[in-house]
Amino acid sequence: MGKFQGKVVLITGASRGIGAAIARAFAKEKAFVIVNYLQNKEAAEQVVSSCIELGGDAWAFQADVTSEQAVQGMIEQVLLEMGRIDVVVNNAFKPYIFNPDDRKMFWELKWEDYQSQLDGALRSTHYMCQAVLPAMKKQSQGSIINIISNLVERPIVPYHEYNTAKTALMGYSRNLAAELGPFGIRVNCVAPGLVYPTDASRFTKEDMKEMIIAQTPLRRIALPEDIAGPVLFLASDWSQFITGQTLIVDGGFVM
Repeated sequence: MGKFQGKVVLITGASRGIGAAIARAFAKEKAFVIVNYLQNKEAAEQVVSSCIELGGDAWAFQADVTSEQAVQGMIEQVLLEMGRIDVVVNNAFKPYIFNPDDRKMFWELKWEDYQSQLDGALRSTHYMCQAVLPAMKKQSQGSIINIISNLVERPIVPYHEYNTAKTALMGYSRNLAAELGPFGIRVNCVAPGLVYPTDASRFTKEDMKEMIIAQTPLRRIALPEDIAGPVLFLASDWSQFITGQTLIVDGGFVM
């Protein structure tokens, strides 16, 4: 019997990387997984196939989560088909390349750079949370998990616009947890360190990776799969009395 049998889990940006790993982990526990993606239909369909192979059920759904209309449409469709949404994982973000040598310095940044990251992290999460709220209130339960970054605790490289957006998302999540607690809805964050391999980290230099490994008590860099377990924990009844928290998943790096 899977831990998430009969549960409907929606993961944004789930066609690759961390999102895909989270989707597969939920499927393994028998969840019905909605694999949201922006453009790569083929990759999303592959994630769906692997979810089904792992014993869960899954469905790919294209929607630009920075569009309020697209998000409303997706949630309506899912509720029409499934009748419920138990877990939402806000994992989608505006593409960002983690390359210390190629980042914009603070004095080169325009406000638009911040705005595009805020749209990718905060605006998309806001639309998702507002859209699922009526269904979760009706169920008197739900778990929302927002993926942020351990950079909020230790900006080892000042990726200004990316980290400002993720820090804003942490504050947003805490306010939401305070507001939605009385309805039985929990809101938490998972903050990974550098995760490799993903599209965002493929340009991270070897010396940077080695420096992070040397400062990480568990002496390695996270794999996408390492992020899935903590997300499942926060989505499950094992964490039924946990809300407003940020779980840092980085092998002890920011400790």
